[in-house]
Amino acid sequence: MEALLNTQCGLLGISGVTNDMKVLLQELKQHDDRRIRLAIEIFCYRARKYIGALFACMGGAEAVIFTGGVGENAPEIRARICEGLEWAGVTIDANQNQQIRGQEAQISTADSKVHAWVIPTDEELLIARDTVRCILGEPHPA
Repeated sequence: MEALLNTQCGLLGISGVTNDMKVLLQELKQHDDRRIRLAIEIFCYRARKYIGALFACMGGAEAVIFTGGVGENAPEIRARICEGLEWAGVTIDANQNQQIRGQEAQISTADSKVHAWVIPTDEELLIARDTVRCILGEPHPA
């Protein structure tokens, strides 16, 4: 069950193609496949839902940060996630968002009440550091 949930569900399970967002976006441009479209829509909906929930729990926020593979490199996904967050003060600069891939930059408009940023991360390095800390029995830094 664990292998099934971790490898065959989510984007792959819905699209029937892959769990790689870059490939799904390419495939969608070539073929308007309903399963691929649905997988992308659900991904963006869930991200937007969790951002909204966090805003509600925290009483708002100063910024939304996009990071990791999809967050850093998929402007279309960032735009789709932010659609519908205008109520919270998030306003994306469409041109700026489209230009940014894998570099640190603000993608919200100058007058956006809640800023949106792309901030690259080195996930493998963070995992390696956490692994070393666990092996050495050191506490995680606060």
